[in-house]
Amino acid sequence: MPTLKEKIEGGLVGLLVGDALGVPYEFHQRREIPPLAEIEFDPPEGFARSHGRVSPGTWSDDGAHALILLASLLDRGKLDLEDLGRRFVNWYNYGYKAVDAHVFDVGAQTRQAINCLQSGVPAHEAGGKDEYANGNGSLMRVLPLALWHKGTLQELIADAHKQSVVTHGHLRSQVCCALYCVWARFTLEDRSSPWQAAVASLRDVYGKTSPEHAELESSIRPDDPADGTGSGYVVDCLRSARWATEAGTYEQVVKAAISLGNDTDTTACVAGGIAGIRDGIQAIPERWRTRLRGKELYEDELQQLICRRCGEDS
Repeated sequence: MPTLKEKIEGGLVGLLVGDALGVPYEFHQRREIPPLAEIEFDPPEGFARSHGRVSPGTWSDDGAHALILLASLLDRGKLDLEDLGRRFVNWYNYGYKAVDAHVFDVGAQTRQAINCLQSGVPAHEAGGKDEYANGNGSLMRVLPLALWHKGTLQELIADAHKQSVVTHGHLRSQVCCALYCVWARFTLEDRSSPWQAAVASLRDVYGKTSPEHAELESSIRPDDPADGTGSGYVVDCLRSARWATEAGTYEQVVKAAISLGNDTDTTACVAGGIAGIRDGIQAIPERWRTRLRGKELYEDELQQLICRRCGEDS
């Protein structure tokens, strides 16, 4: 059983490795994805890799935004939406927390929100609220909140909602982020059946008459069998990640996520974070940990996070 320190390391590195592993396969249909044994940072010869100028082992906007959220939480000691928004703008304009300061993958809704931020719109109003503005951009980054958070379950859920609205303001995206964060917390705590426990907890916190409860039951349908298509839709991304986490080891989980095709980096990022928490840092293959680029962009924050959660001697 991995220690708390190993679980925290596994969660953060697991999402970064999953993201980087999925980058070359993004936008390909499921039928085009190589066999599981051939899914690596370097795709098999002849595969038309996406982002061909990006070096293997490089995370995308998913990893950068997760690290931005973590850095903001650690620096501010709380969830500060204005600070978070400024950091997203710095990523967009200057490559903050991007490997080589190279921004090569920006979601449409995130781009629109950052443009709003740059024009002076307050961070809590920047994210699109239309039902069709439910991409997975706030879900892909939210895991560090669950790793950092020491508050009550209700406070974690509220903060998961709040961090979403900077780029994705619709309630559905907020509820997906909350479910993922509680799933991650319960995985960190070694709860039995953490997904089911997270769903039960959300139902209890939301109450049966709330709009949050309605979104959970009618749109996310968390009791349905785990499945998905690996798309960029926030609900499908969460369901796809849940399906992938049932594949076995960390390596099997992220490869299963990529096997779905489509938004491969984000599905593997979301699934890889949970698998990394569950299995610990040592379960992530050394060949991937060694080749993951940009370690200087997260090592200090990871140590701060470990000290916060595990004590000064960790």
